Amino acid sequence: MKLTILGGGGFRVPLVYGALLGDRAEGRVTHVVLHDLDAQRLSAVTRVLAEQAAGVPDAPEVSATTDLDEALRGADFVFSAIRVGGLEGRANDERVALAEGVLGQETVGAGGIAYGLRTVPVAVDIARRVARLAPDAWVINFTNPAGLVTEAMSRHLGDRVIGICDSPVGLGRRIARVLGVKNPGEAWIDYVGLNHLGWVRGLRVAGRDELPRLLADPDLLGSFEEGKLFGVDWLRSLGAIPNEYLHYYYFNREAVRAYQDADQTRGAFLHDQQARFYEQMRDPDASALDVWDRTRAEREATYMSENRQTAGAGERDADDLSGGYEKVALALMRAIARDERTTLILNVRNQATLSVLDSDAVIEVPCLVDANGAHPVAVAPLPDHATGLVCSVKAVEREVLAAAGSGSRTTAVKAFALHPLVDSVNVARRLVEGYTSVHPGLAYLK
Repeated sequence: MKLTILGGGGFRVPLVYGALLGDRAEGRVTHVVLHDLDAQRLSAVTRVLAEQAAGVPDAPEVSATTDLDEALRGADFVFSAIRVGGLEGRANDERVALAEGVLGQETVGAGGIAYGLRTVPVAVDIARRVARLAPDAWVINFTNPAGLVTEAMSRHLGDRVIGICDSPVGLGRRIARVLGVKNPGEAWIDYVGLNHLGWVRGLRVAGRDELPRLLADPDLLGSFEEGKLFGVDWLRSLGAIPNEYLHYYYFNREAVRAYQDADQTRGAFLHDQQARFYEQMRDPDASALDVWDRTRAEREATYMSENRQTAGAGERDADDLSGGYEKVALALMRAIARDERTTLILNVRNQATLSVLDSDAVIEVPCLVDANGAHPVAVAPLPDHATGLVCSVKAVEREVLAAAGSGSRTTAVKAFALHPLVDSVNVARRLVEGYTSVHPGLAYLK
């Protein structure tokens, strides 16, 4: 079975390959094709993968190419993890937004819109090529903004593109852990929303909802990441546990101020960190895997550090430093390829799951997965406060898709202006001016 990884020179690719190495069953991936536009990055990541595979019998074969059509042809699964504009583009997204006093995070607010406007045209081109060159392939999308990009690709691939994210999985794992659930896989997580905009409303074990017990115990509630980040009183007021990215909404002023006061933005930090990593990979005597491991540990430990500082949440727990999206990807591939039915929280087309959104809107909910793909599970309606936010952000995503499809600068301004974290039409206009001046990939906006 052939897996093609787009963005194959990306830093997180070894997480995926490492997960594949532990899969010994029939019907597993036997050939991994890495595609990237940067041959040097491909070479560096290929070295890490070679060291990972050392001594592992029947490790999946790895090849690398800068030719997209060659990479896609004959693929059974396509894993899309591209970053249009690179980390320099992300740093510019943050800088332009913060200069206007609004959030520049890569998936939330102005930064997410700018990233989406750059990425959607490229993702649509990839979707069209997959439809032509590998029509039976399943596309697993982790390219951010994951929900928006998945929806753009679904217009050409239908339900054969599925978005994944490790945030809901990590949140459910943390809740299960503090509640003493020995096997988190046995818990049913009632999670619903959009990518990076969802809430856990229940966690059922053996048919019993254990979330009320967590909400009633302030010591337990304040003992894990989201309790520290949002505060016990706010979580009890909501009656749910929000995805960590909702901190940017609920504590927006504090988050913007913390990012403005930081020595450098997250994008700038990762840009510098990864530049050092790829430079170290030029040394033929360096242990590629050791260098990668050290860099990864630093990356995970500093994740959302400004938000935790604002909330006084302290350092991340050691149990939260292990990543997780690669496990979701492998579980999804396994369920489809082998018809091993499972339940995963995924980004899929709504169908009739949330009545406030149309059937083609991509949402993030628990899905039953089998050989025919991912099927969203019916969920209870959202409370009014969540419904308003979900509908507002989905409307913005639709304007981004319209702007990317038409090249309309006016529609791009509308997308920025309608976002709840951008509080002025004039700011929206200046954001479009700022972003088009620094991003060649937005030259299509006229």
